Amino acid sequence: MSHQHFIIHKPYGYLSQFVYELKRKKRLLGELYPFPDGTMAIGRLDEDSEGLLLLTTDGMMSELVRSKKVEKEYYVQVDGMIHQEAIEQLQKGVEIGFNGKKYITQPCKAFLMHEVPAFGARGKKIRDERHGPTSWLSITINEGKFRQVRKMTAYVGFPTLRLVRIRVGNVYLNDLQAGEVIEVADFQMENK
Repeated sequence: MSHQHFIIHKPYGYLSQFVYELKRKKRLLGELYPFPDGTMAIGRLDEDSEGLLLLTTDGMMSELVRSKKVEKEYYVQVDGMIHQEAIEQLQKGVEIGFNGKKYITQPCKAFLMHEVPAFGARGKKIRDERHGPTSWLSITINEGKFRQVRKMTAYVGFPTLRLVRIRVGNVYLNDLQAGEVIEVADFQMENK
Protein backbone atom coordinates (compact mmCIF):
# COMPACT_ATOMS: atom_id res chain seq x y z
CA MET A 1 0.00 0.00 0.00
CA SER A 2 1.38 3.41 -0.90
CA HIS A 3 1.12 6.13 1.71
CA GLN A 4 0.07 9.74 1.27
CA HIS A 5 1.77 12.77 2.81
CA PHE A 6 0.49 16.34 3.16
CA ILE A 7 1.86 19.74 4.13
CA ILE A 8 -0.69 22.10 5.61
CA HIS A 9 -0.72 25.63 6.98
CA LYS A 10 -2.87 25.05 10.05
CA PRO A 11 -4.96 28.16 10.68
CA TYR A 12 -5.61 29.67 14.09
CA GLY A 13 -8.61 28.10 15.82
CA TYR A 14 -8.32 24.55 14.45
CA LEU A 15 -7.45 21.43 16.42
CA SER A 16 -4.66 19.23 15.01
CA GLN A 17 -6.99 16.24 14.85
CA PHE A 18 -9.88 14.73 12.90
CA VAL A 19 -12.18 13.58 15.71
CA TYR A 20 -13.34 15.50 18.77
CA GLU A 21 -15.61 13.62 21.16
CA LEU A 22 -16.65 16.38 23.56
CA LYS A 23 -19.85 18.34 23.06
CA ARG A 24 -18.29 21.74 22.38
CA LYS A 25 -18.05 22.33 18.64
CA LYS A 26 -14.44 22.55 17.46
CA ARG A 27 -12.92 23.14 14.04
CA LEU A 28 -11.01 20.07 12.82
CA LEU A 29 -8.47 19.43 10.05
CA GLY A 30 -10.94 17.40 8.00
CA GLU A 31 -12.86 20.62 7.28
CA LEU A 32 -9.90 21.93 5.27
CA TYR A 33 -9.37 19.08 2.79
CA PRO A 34 -10.74 15.60 1.92
CA PHE A 35 -7.89 13.67 3.59
CA PRO A 36 -7.89 9.88 3.08
CA ASP A 37 -8.88 7.53 5.91
CA GLY A 38 -6.01 6.86 8.29
CA THR A 39 -4.43 10.31 7.95
CA MET A 40 -2.72 11.50 11.13
CA ALA A 41 -1.05 14.73 12.17
CA ILE A 42 2.66 14.37 12.90
CA GLY A 43 3.07 16.22 16.15
CA ARG A 44 0.52 18.84 16.97
CA LEU A 45 -0.09 22.53 17.09
CA ASP A 46 -2.52 23.64 19.76
CA GLU A 47 -5.76 25.38 18.82
CA ASP A 48 -4.22 28.87 19.28
CA SER A 49 -1.10 28.08 17.23
CA GLU A 50 -0.65 28.30 13.49
CA GLY A 51 1.69 27.20 10.78
CA LEU A 52 3.35 24.16 9.32
CA LEU A 53 1.75 20.82 10.11
CA LEU A 54 2.72 17.58 8.42
CA LEU A 55 0.14 14.84 7.92
CA THR A 56 0.62 11.27 6.74
CA THR A 57 -1.00 7.87 6.44
CA ASP A 58 2.39 6.29 7.35
CA GLY A 59 2.98 5.62 11.06
CA MET A 60 6.70 5.00 10.49
CA MET A 61 7.08 8.45 8.89
CA SER A 62 5.30 9.94 11.88
CA GLU A 63 7.82 8.34 14.26
CA LEU A 64 10.76 9.63 12.21
CA VAL A 65 9.52 13.22 12.08
CA ARG A 66 8.62 13.35 15.78
CA SER A 67 12.09 12.16 16.80
CA LYS A 68 14.48 14.49 18.62
CA LYS A 69 16.73 14.38 15.56
CA VAL A 70 14.35 16.68 13.66
CA GLU A 71 14.32 20.42 14.43
CA LYS A 72 11.09 22.38 14.72
CA GLU A 73 11.34 26.16 14.20
CA TYR A 74 8.77 28.68 15.40
CA TYR A 75 8.31 32.41 14.94
CA VAL A 76 6.92 33.74 18.20
CA GLN A 77 5.36 37.12 18.93
CA VAL A 78 5.75 37.93 22.61
CA ASP A 79 4.32 40.56 24.92
CA GLY A 80 6.94 43.27 25.47
CA MET A 81 10.37 43.97 24.03
CA ILE A 82 12.35 40.83 24.82
CA HIS A 83 15.94 41.42 25.93
CA GLN A 84 19.14 39.46 25.37
CA GLU A 85 19.19 38.04 28.91
CA ALA A 86 15.80 36.38 28.38
CA ILE A 87 16.92 35.02 24.99
CA GLU A 88 20.05 33.55 26.60
CA GLN A 89 17.88 31.86 29.25
CA LEU A 90 15.78 30.29 26.50
CA GLN A 91 18.93 29.11 24.70
CA LYS A 92 20.29 27.38 27.81
CA GLY A 93 17.00 25.74 28.83
CA VAL A 94 14.30 26.79 31.28
CA GLU A 95 12.08 25.04 33.79
CA ILE A 96 8.54 24.29 32.67
CA GLY A 97 5.77 22.09 34.01
CA PHE A 98 5.08 18.89 32.09
CA ASN A 99 2.75 16.05 33.21
CA GLY A 100 2.58 17.53 36.72
CA LYS A 101 6.37 17.59 37.11
CA LYS A 102 9.11 20.16 36.63
CA TYR A 103 11.11 19.75 33.45
CA ILE A 104 14.20 21.58 32.17
CA THR A 105 14.00 22.15 28.42
CA GLN A 106 16.91 21.12 26.24
CA PRO A 107 19.19 23.90 24.96
CA CYS A 108 17.70 25.48 21.85
CA LYS A 109 18.35 28.11 19.22
CA ALA A 110 16.67 31.44 19.93
CA PHE A 111 17.21 34.91 18.54
CA LEU A 112 15.42 38.25 18.21
CA MET A 113 13.93 38.95 14.79
CA HIS A 114 14.47 42.50 13.60
CA GLU A 115 11.65 42.41 11.07
CA VAL A 116 8.04 41.40 11.61
CA PRO A 117 7.27 38.23 9.61
CA ALA A 118 4.87 38.74 6.71
CA PHE A 119 2.10 36.40 7.86
CA GLY A 120 -1.44 37.28 6.93
CA ALA A 121 -3.84 38.55 9.56
CA ARG A 122 -4.78 35.95 12.13
CA GLY A 123 -8.40 34.78 12.43
CA LYS A 124 -8.72 36.51 15.81
CA LYS A 125 -7.15 39.86 16.55
CA ILE A 126 -4.29 39.62 19.02
CA ARG A 127 -4.41 43.15 20.42
CA ASP A 128 -3.37 46.63 19.40
CA GLU A 129 -0.49 48.98 20.17
CA ARG A 130 -2.34 50.60 23.11
CA HIS A 131 -1.43 47.54 25.19
CA GLY A 132 2.30 48.11 24.74
CA PRO A 133 5.02 46.89 22.42
CA THR A 134 5.57 43.35 21.19
CA SER A 135 8.59 41.62 19.70
CA TRP A 136 9.22 38.59 17.50
CA LEU A 137 11.77 35.87 17.99
CA SER A 138 12.74 32.62 16.34
CA ILE A 139 12.92 29.52 18.56
CA THR A 140 14.17 26.16 17.25
CA ILE A 141 13.70 23.07 19.42
CA ASN A 142 14.26 19.34 18.98
CA GLU A 143 11.60 18.25 21.45
CA GLY A 144 7.92 19.02 21.60
CA LYS A 145 6.36 18.92 25.04
CA PHE A 146 2.77 20.12 25.44
CA ARG A 147 2.66 23.91 24.83
CA GLN A 148 6.42 23.98 25.34
CA VAL A 149 7.30 27.18 23.47
CA ARG A 150 4.49 29.10 25.19
CA LYS A 151 5.67 27.86 28.60
CA MET A 152 9.27 28.77 27.78
CA THR A 153 8.54 32.39 26.85
CA ALA A 154 6.23 32.81 29.85
CA TYR A 155 9.00 31.52 32.13
CA VAL A 156 11.37 34.29 30.99
CA GLY A 157 8.65 36.93 31.46
CA PHE A 158 7.45 37.39 27.88
CA PRO A 159 4.16 35.55 27.30
CA THR A 160 3.47 34.31 23.77
CA LEU A 161 0.81 36.25 21.84
CA ARG A 162 1.16 34.47 18.50
CA LEU A 163 3.01 31.28 17.59
CA VAL A 164 3.64 30.11 14.02
CA ARG A 165 5.66 26.97 13.19
CA ILE A 166 7.64 27.71 10.04
CA ARG A 167 9.86 24.62 9.70
CA VAL A 168 10.00 20.91 10.54
CA GLY A 169 13.37 19.42 9.58
CA ASN A 170 13.98 20.63 6.04
CA VAL A 171 10.29 21.22 5.22
CA TYR A 172 9.35 24.92 5.30
CA LEU A 173 6.01 26.73 5.47
CA ASN A 174 7.24 29.17 2.81
CA ASP A 175 4.31 31.14 1.38
CA LEU A 176 1.62 28.51 2.02
CA GLN A 177 -1.51 30.41 3.05
CA ALA A 178 -3.59 29.63 6.16
CA GLY A 179 -5.82 26.63 5.42
CA GLU A 180 -3.90 25.63 2.29
CA VAL A 181 -2.97 21.95 1.85
CA ILE A 182 -0.56 20.38 -0.62
CA GLU A 183 0.13 16.68 -1.17
CA VAL A 184 3.80 15.68 -1.47
CA ALA A 185 5.59 12.45 -2.41
CA ASP A 186 7.37 12.36 0.98
CA PHE A 187 9.00 14.66 3.54
CA GLN A 188 12.67 13.71 2.91
CA MET A 189 13.67 14.36 6.50
CA GLU A 190 17.34 14.92 7.14
CA ASN A 191 18.63 13.56 10.42
CA LYS A 192 20.97 15.71 12.46
